[in-house]
Amino acid sequence: MTSSDQAIRALLDAIDEPAMIVERQVVRLANQPAKALFGRTIEGADVRLAIRHPQALEFVLAGRTGDVDFTGVGSVGRPWRLSVRPAGNGALLLRLIDRSAIHAAEKLRVDFVANASHELRTPLTAVLGYAESLEDGDLDPDLTAKFARTIRSEARRMLRIIEDLMSLSRIEADRFVAPTDRVSIESVVRSAVETVRPIAQQSGCTLHVELQDDLPPVQGDLPQLVQVMDNLLSNAVRYGCAVPDCRIRVSATLDRQGVRLEVSDTGPGIPREHLPFLTRRFYRVDAARSRETGGTGLGLAIVKHIVERHRGTLSIDSDRGKGTTVTILLPLGD
Repeated sequence: MTSSDQAIRALLDAIDEPAMIVERQVVRLANQPAKALFGRTIEGADVRLAIRHPQALEFVLAGRTGDVDFTGVGSVGRPWRLSVRPAGNGALLLRLIDRSAIHAAEKLRVDFVANASHELRTPLTAVLGYAESLEDGDLDPDLTAKFARTIRSEARRMLRIIEDLMSLSRIEADRFVAPTDRVSIESVVRSAVETVRPIAQQSGCTLHVELQDDLPPVQGDLPQLVQVMDNLLSNAVRYGCAVPDCRIRVSATLDRQGVRLEVSDTGPGIPREHLPFLTRRFYRVDAARSRETGGTGLGLAIVKHIVERHRGTLSIDSDRGKGTTVTILLPLGD
């Protein structure tokens, strides 16, 4: 290998994505990612053994400078962008840029917009329908009052969705900025418990609070941590209190990794196949019940993003008929 080839190989090896030097339709040099993608024997082989997509191959064989998107290399449907650039003396530098993450992010964005539109359209349709009935007149006072209550209820539902969307947007905007305040977990738990206690009592639930003595503060954002506990306790009451004599247990303890928060209930539980998807936006195990009880489908997504911002971990354990336990581990402050 000439010193020139050694220098070119060193440059190729500094590129993270698959990259090759092609000369007269032959792959003269390839870096390790390219060999992992196309095989160890790709060097010295015809470029058509590596690039088989017609449009992408046309760029290479014609020596055209540019970029072309295609799929199918490595696995079915995997999206790539082929970048073709001159490398001197008639040679070409080929780089393959994996577009999977970009496509996944775009799909998430599209799905989010579609889901948000659907969630808002449903109550808005109800509001418009009842408002039109009121506008037509000729309704008795009892029916008029009923329609007005429905309009107010559906409008409040839209407002809750919009507020949760705005909250999620703010949290995501700050996700790379670690909170710096020192927060008492005991005050967070007690504040959230006192907020939800009246609702729990109305639902026939019993609340048990277990706080370890002398818990050290965590490095956090007080309003966001209160929001986490509010969402978890509200979910426990909303879904856990669906059975008689339900008990909700809230605990905060210290272990080697930080402060461990747990919210558990003795309710009907969640089938295990749903657990991996619970923190997705607008994901619901029982959509009808969630809407009936005022859920927006965003609570656990908000919890997940707040916990991630606090460099913590979130886990959910549940099964049908066995209740649900949500565990959050928060690192201690400096």
